[in-house]
Amino acid sequence: MAGGTPMIDVPDAELDELRSRLLRTRWPAPWPVGGWEAGADAGELRRLAAYWASGYDWRAHEAAVNALPSHLADLDGTPVHYLRYEGERPGALPIILTNGWPSSFLELTGLAERLAAPSRYGGDAADAFTVIVPSLPGFGFSPQRPSLAAPPQTHELWHRLMRDELGFERYAAHGSDLGAGITSRLAEAHPEALAGIHLMAVASPPGYDASGVTPQERAYLDSVAAWTAQEGGYQHEQSTRPLTLSYGLSDSPVGLLAWIVEKYRAWSDCGGNLSSRFSDDFVLTQASLYWFTQTISTSFRPYYEYGAGYTRRVERVDVPTAVALFPADLTQPPRSWAERTYNVTRYTRMPRGGHFAAHEEPELLAHDLTEFFRAYR
Repeated sequence: MAGGTPMIDVPDAELDELRSRLLRTRWPAPWPVGGWEAGADAGELRRLAAYWASGYDWRAHEAAVNALPSHLADLDGTPVHYLRYEGERPGALPIILTNGWPSSFLELTGLAERLAAPSRYGGDAADAFTVIVPSLPGFGFSPQRPSLAAPPQTHELWHRLMRDELGFERYAAHGSDLGAGITSRLAEAHPEALAGIHLMAVASPPGYDASGVTPQERAYLDSVAAWTAQEGGYQHEQSTRPLTLSYGLSDSPVGLLAWIVEKYRAWSDCGGNLSSRFSDDFVLTQASLYWFTQTISTSFRPYYEYGAGYTRRVERVDVPTAVALFPADLTQPPRSWAERTYNVTRYTRMPRGGHFAAHEEPELLAHDLTEFFRAYR
């Protein structure tokens, strides 16, 4: 598919500065622990940093990013970057795909291509979607919203993009992580426009009787509490004191890399081997996008805004909802828990994959999306 608007042209001076910072990294004193026990592994991080400084070809990846079908929309003064993949058949169902953190639109391109042109991947052209992949405000090429409290929230921007900018009166939506919350709020606010939603995570019900929780639901809630205690430090910091964190990560490329690489390893179905799921070039392109667009700080805003009460909570979603759970993802809510908030009509436990399933297992995810929305075209 032809590319749209070229989005990035990093000056040589910025590339030189990045390499200089990488080569002059002040590494912390080593601890008497090995591997990833206390955080990002020093050996892996040094290896990636050395490649980033001396072997990684940003210009090749910059050209690939600029060849994507990028567009810019001005939504009542709020700029939004998005990719558009035309469905291979007329009248294809439009769908908007929303990523989470620490991801970007790049994570969704393989999935988007499969959904837009299924016949190229052994599928049926009748199942094609017209796929829209926006960059979240403050991520990549979408600038942050100018105010914390003032509308519109992201789900309203998405509806304006799909309906007012692109002319889709009826469309589908998929989301993971932050994107699952945005997709849920989108369906709750505009049920007349949504054919259905497909989620990799679900919102907790606004209230429930603890005495009525099933044993399966209790085990799930206990697992969430354990995960929060063991793995949730990043979320607490990004929700409460994100600016303090942002100074270091905006100044040190190795600090930025460590912050996101730990999550790619911990949240994916990689068995502890990062390279089994993510090439060095993929990881470093994601890190480079955060670095050159200076968006690691603004990518924390959804956490802070939710924690501070600026983002509305999901209460009830009545549009048809599919839930797809990948075994290495952060949580595994039972169907009954999802049904407390959503009209669940499809519930799938995947055989493999993790939090970054659109990149890890695009075929599995595309198949589940296709099967679900076939009934709602």
